[in-house]
Amino acid sequence: MKPQNTSSTNSGSRIQRNSPGSRTQWTVEHACSHQVVHDLSGRPADKRAGFARWLAAKDCTDCWKAARDADTESKEEWLAAKRTAEQEAALAWAKQFDMPQLEGPEKALDWGERSRHQLMMSAHTALVVEGSWDEADWAELEEKARSITRSGWWIDQRDAEGTDLLELLDAATEADRGTENPFH
Repeated sequence: MKPQNTSSTNSGSRIQRNSPGSRTQWTVEHACSHQVVHDLSGRPADKRAGFARWLAAKDCTDCWKAARDADTESKEEWLAAKRTAEQEAALAWAKQFDMPQLEGPEKALDWGERSRHQLMMSAHTALVVEGSWDEADWAELEEKARSITRSGWWIDQRDAEGTDLLELLDAATEADRGTENPFH
């Protein structure tokens, strides 16, 4: 950090503001090794040196923005890979346990599949693995779950506890049970 002096004198006063000892321009060598001149005149004089030291421990603005943008891209890639893996697991599970295909808007189908899979897995863990349900109890719940084919219903339940699934399934309406004609 190299201080640069900027002064303004007022000949009518004994106290001069921004006298040669009051630096406002600081050349900071950032952690990324770039040197940038920072105007710290907007900060109180007694806070400038400390702020300049803090700046020196950080990347310059350009490097910080580049790292942030790269981080956003890597997060988006990670999220896309995670969603793909979740989707594959949900579809494999639905096929293995003979779950019906969900109905609804195209953009909600994948989300509904993932939501159904996650809630069903959570319920199985809570009720069978850690709870007192046997396979017959689970088979009954699974059959009720098969009757709910509206993807939006599963999306709406995505934050529910697995232990609440039976009550939620019982509360589902006919509209949640799909578009099959009941007269056939």
